[in-house]
Amino acid sequence: MTELAFGEDAPLLNVMSTMRAMRRLKPDPVPRELIEKLITAATYAPSGGNNQSFTFLVVTDREQIARLAPVWRRIVDWYIGTQSPPPHMTPEKWNGLMKALRYQADHFDEVPVLIVACYELRGMLGRMAKALNRQASAFAKLGVADSLRSLRNTRRSLEIGEASSIYPSVQNLLLMARALGLAATMTTWHTMFEQEFKSILGVPGHVNIYAIVPVGWPAGKFGPVSRRPAAEAIRWERW
Repeated sequence: MTELAFGEDAPLLNVMSTMRAMRRLKPDPVPRELIEKLITAATYAPSGGNNQSFTFLVVTDREQIARLAPVWRRIVDWYIGTQSPPPHMTPEKWNGLMKALRYQADHFDEVPVLIVACYELRGMLGRMAKALNRQASAFAKLGVADSLRSLRNTRRSLEIGEASSIYPSVQNLLLMARALGLAATMTTWHTMFEQEFKSILGVPGHVNIYAIVPVGWPAGKFGPVSRRPAAEAIRWERW
């Protein structure tokens, strides 16, 4: 079994290969200085155009978390009722995952920290709007046909650009949590009822929530992750 390493100088490969999605958390509080270390690690990640338009909403207030718990449980009920195991998972492992999801839902009120990862493009779009002459010149050089093709992909380009500017931050946060001995997992279930989450948390309408990360001291154990071989995920030169 892989020997676990902890601390801010823990070997990166050791941290990555033992960073399980930990859903069983102790209710014990997490010191503020450790939370700030997680966010600091998150801010080291790159963002599109170096805009750094991320915001990490940290929720530790029990009443706030309790207001989110019923919404979370509705989502988990739906997920457990609709999903089936992927081919590489045994029934035993799948049942273990479902039990962990149920445990997290049933004990959501006890989660000590929720980190809500947000991103907004409004600032960047505003700067673009002030440089319409430059954009017109760039499109003129691109040509009519290519300009039309690119404009058709504008929405997808913006969505992917925004997501790619926040998810590396979330991964950094998860890696730092594992290095510090904290349990965490990235979730995106909020997207089913994002308006309710925004209302409870007071997140402005123009800001997108990309992940909610429950964090706490682990009730379970870290250990090697189970993944299919990299060779099965690689295609060379062409699909």
